[in-house]
Order: sequence, then C-alpha cells, then structure tokens
Amino acid sequence: MGSLGAMLKHPDDIYPLLKLKMAARNIEKQIPPQPHWAFCYTMLHKVSRSFALVIQQLNTELRNAVCIFYLVLRALDTVEDDTAVETDVKLPILIAFHRHIYDPKWHFACGTKEYKVLMDEFHHVSTAFLELGKGYQEAIEDITKRMGAGMAKFICKEVETVDDYDEYCHYVAGLLSNSMGLFLQKTNIIRDYLEDINEIPKSRMFWPRQIWSKYVNKLEDLKYEENSDKAVQCLNDMVTNALIHMEDCLKYMSALRDPAIFKFCAIPQIMAIGTLALCYNNIEVFRGVVKMRRGLTAKVIDQTRTMADVYVAFNDFSFILKSKVDKKDPNATKTLSRLESLQKTCRDSGALTNRKSYIIRSEQSYNSTLIMVLFIIVAIIYAYVSASPRF
Repeated sequence: MGSLGAMLKHPDDIYPLLKLKMAARNIEKQIPPQPHWAFCYTMLHKVSRSFALVIQQLNTELRNAVCIFYLVLRALDTVEDDTAVETDVKLPILIAFHRHIYDPKWHFACGTKEYKVLMDEFHHVSTAFLELGKGYQEAIEDITKRMGAGMAKFICKEVETVDDYDEYCHYVAGLLSNSMGLFLQKTNIIRDYLEDINEIPKSRMFWPRQIWSKYVNKLEDLKYEENSDKAVQCLNDMVTNALIHMEDCLKYMSALRDPAIFKFCAIPQIMAIGTLALCYNNIEVFRGVVKMRRGLTAKVIDQTRTMADVYVAFNDFSFILKSKVDKKDPNATKTLSRLESLQKTCRDSGALTNRKSYIIRSEQSYNSTLIMVLFIIVAIIYAYVSASPRF
C-alpha cells in the first residue's frame, strides 16, 4: 500500500489506495477457473498491475481479447529484449511470432522472472487466444506480424534519427499510428534508460543518436557521474521531443464516446505525462528507478472518469514540468513553448473552471495527531481486508 512515509506526506492518497487494494482483491476473485484463463489473468497482474486494473473497465469479451493481446505483445517484446538470444535465433522468431500464437505446443525459453514464466508456459496464452472470436484473432495476428517485422528491422540497425525513433516506437507500441502510442512508448524509453543500458550481456539502446550525440560520444556515457550536466540536458531534450504528441493525445481522447474505452485509454496517458514530469531535469533517471508514487497512481485510476478530468491532470502535470525548466537548458524555449501550448488547450476546453486539482496541492500543514489516527484506522481496515477469506 505504499510506504508509511509516503502516506504521511500525502494523506489524501490513503482513500484511493484502499480502493485500489479492494479492486485488486476483486480482480483476484474474478479470475476464471479454466487453467489457461487463470494463468493469463494472473500473469497479466504480475507483469502490469496497473494495466490489469485498467482493463476491468471493459466488457468481458473485449477484456479477454485485450488481456491476450497484451500478453502476446509482452511475449514478443520479451524475445526482442533478451540480449542473451543470438540475433540469428531471434530474427526468425520475431518474424514468425504471429504464427506461433496459433500453436498451443509452442514455447521459447528466454526472459527473466515473470517473463520467463510467460515464455515457458506460453501454451496457456495460445489456448486462450484460440478461444477468442475470429475477428479478434485476425486483428491480433495482423498486428503481431507487423510488429515482429518492425522489431526485426531494428535488431539489424540502430536508432539513428528522430524519424527512426518515431518508426521504432510505432512498431513496439503495437502499431498505434496516433500520437497516443508514440507518447506512451517514448515515456517508457526515457524512464527505462538505466535498465536498458545496463542490460547483460548487451545494452539495449533506443534513444536516437540524433539527440544523444549532441551531448556525449556514446549513449552509455550518460550514466557516468562526470557527465551529469550533459545527461540531464539530453534527458530534457528527450522529454521535449515526447511533449510534441500531447495535444494530439487530447484530441483523440476527446473523440471517444464509450466511457469504458475512454477510461481504458485515458489513464495510461495521464500516467505517462505524470512520469515525464517526474523524469524531467531529474538525474535519478541515470541512477535508479523513477516512477509515480503508488498513491498518486491510485488517485489517477480512481478519479479519471471524464475528459474534464484528463484536461485537469494534463494541466496539473504540465505546471509541475514547467516549474522544473531551467532557462539555461539548451531546449528551454522549445520545452516552454510546448507546455504553454498544452496549457492553453486545457484552459480553452473550459474544464478547468471551478475544478479542484487532485495532483497539485497548496502547502498544507496536517495535524500530526490526526494523521496518526487516520493511519491507525487505515491499518485496521487494511488488516481486516487482508484477513477476509477469498472466494
């Protein structure tokens, strides 16, 4: 449920965290009894807890299809990411992956931790895939085929230009042609710099040379302390590049009419801009893991219901990001211009009028006794929930 320190610092996270915990428990109770479906939903929860929560917004048929689609693409991504697999072995698997999903006997040993389990027991995913409607199967097959081919292309070449970067992100985001896919994937690539560059036996390098070569001679040089200033400038350049997609994301989301599909799309976009706000001008990207605190994630999942909520969140996070811009940064003018354009879009939507921010808070002094009483109550409720029998 998050650390005690985080909850004491952000007591308004407590209620959303409790709701998130209850939702997670409900998901566990709803896992289908069939072994293959039980494996798929349990694995989904392990590889992406937030995504597992988000897809609960969808009806059963669509939820099952999205669950399998996600696991297929994660499996494909696991093959691509495993640098211990030789290129001459990896390429044919990527190219033929869309055929493997029809074979319940197929599996391939690669990946680590939960991803190794996913690959070792991929027959469960294939079995569930074969129970989907034909339309879902054809869509998943088509995208997997094109995504695998795109990944194979970039196994054989580096990401040199920004155009290469956009093309690569297009492929690995599941061929989402709109800016939403690019925005999510670029956020992941920015956040995961250290994990990717430290991959053994060979680094994964997705930041485009056109950007990083302005600051260092080698991409791995960014992680060294003596290059901290240049590393942060390069990071800010990468974030600024991602910001170009924000307004298109808002346009796309504003056109969605189904409430469940809207929420399914909107929550990851808010989490992406929140992650960029944390990463911007933050040397910790090159030292460890940077991610939104769990309480804020819970709040986003709980309170994102309408397009007005999205405008408020994008506006809030853009102000956080804007407050971190150093006027001496080489890309400061471009960064500020993109943020100010986004803020104008949010203002012009009319959604900000008389709406309270749930992300930015004015400085508040919470009574320490009240906080401790709240925490004790929450601890009692949490203990009760945890002790309740599972059905």
